[in-house]
Amino acid sequence: MGIKTKIKVYGKVQGVFFRESVKRKAKELNVSCEAINIPDGTVEVMLAGEEKNVSCVTEWCKTGPALANVDKIEIKQITKK
Repeated sequence: MGIKTKIKVYGKVQGVFFRESVKRKAKELNVSCEAINIPDGTVEVMLAGEEKNVSCVTEWCKTGPALANVDKIEIKQITKK
């Protein structure tokens, strides 16, 4: 079953390769991923794919890459097929 999820990541997440790292992680799990820097200092991530794989990427976003310092994430499920 496929889902689409929007995640907003707060903390030290810009300038630490968060976007490239989440895209790499998503690709490993066959999940479609778009990640953009938001002017308020957050990163917005859109994921689409099998529910279990999207969940794995979502969990990864709670810590991010080594240089990141994630304070919190907000998760919004957009669709479920």
